Amino acid sequence: MSTQKQPTRNDKVTTQTVVEMKRQGEKISMLTAYDFTMAGIIDQAGVDVILVGDSASNVMAGHETTVPMTLEHMIYHTSCVVRAVNRALVIADLPFMSYQVTAKEALISAGRMMKEAGAHAVKLEGGKPIVNTIRKIVDAGIPVMGHLGLTPQSIYKFGTYKVRAKEEQEAETLLRDAKLLEEAGVFSIVLEKIPAALAAKVTESVSVPTIGIGAGSQCDGQVLVLHDMLGLNKDFSPRFLRRYADLNKSMTDAVNNYIKDVKSGDFPNKDEEY
Repeated sequence: MSTQKQPTRNDKVTTQTVVEMKRQGEKISMLTAYDFTMAGIIDQAGVDVILVGDSASNVMAGHETTVPMTLEHMIYHTSCVVRAVNRALVIADLPFMSYQVTAKEALISAGRMMKEAGAHAVKLEGGKPIVNTIRKIVDAGIPVMGHLGLTPQSIYKFGTYKVRAKEEQEAETLLRDAKLLEEAGVFSIVLEKIPAALAAKVTESVSVPTIGIGAGSQCDGQVLVLHDMLGLNKDFSPRFLRRYADLNKSMTDAVNNYIKDVKSGDFPNKDEEY
């Protein structure tokens, strides 16, 4: 049994914290954020990890995929989030083509994310083909989170957002890739949209924590896109998404009431004037 102190709600979360949480059997909560205000709210609420995802391409910029996101975009969003956060571990996605060409280029991209944006770690998608790249980044002192299963940056290769690794061969490859990522030095691995039984097997097979999204309950933690779980986005309804609020309706009602009050002359009233 570990003799290390179990983290409390007020402790600063680090990469070592989440590894220890897996050892202690404490589930890890993770959400995305892309701006100062939202990041501050979820940090104060006590979320363990904030991912500045390249999903900003979809929810913030309106693109169909994550592919258009650039390193400069990600540095901007990450720096906004970091300025709001006191407790959570902030991880930033390295976007498409900022790490796939050469390990040297990947290291430069990761270094910029740490130095210019203030990220605490970076996330890369993929398995065996990027293992040497991950090792180089880790060797430079930059923590890396892996990402297996459905990897959105490769959507044009997959051609679909359907569940990955349902067939035995792909499942075996994913399990091998998880072990390779662990050996390369990642501190955790996101498992996206894979069968729950496979995610459980991966979680049991590696010593680093797994973070699931559409990967069942046996992962060491879970992640959702903030705009999806708050009900801001009405157009995305996969099976794994649980909406904890309906802010789309709340905000629409508030705007409608504001418009009504302006049109009627009720806003501003005497108490709201100088």
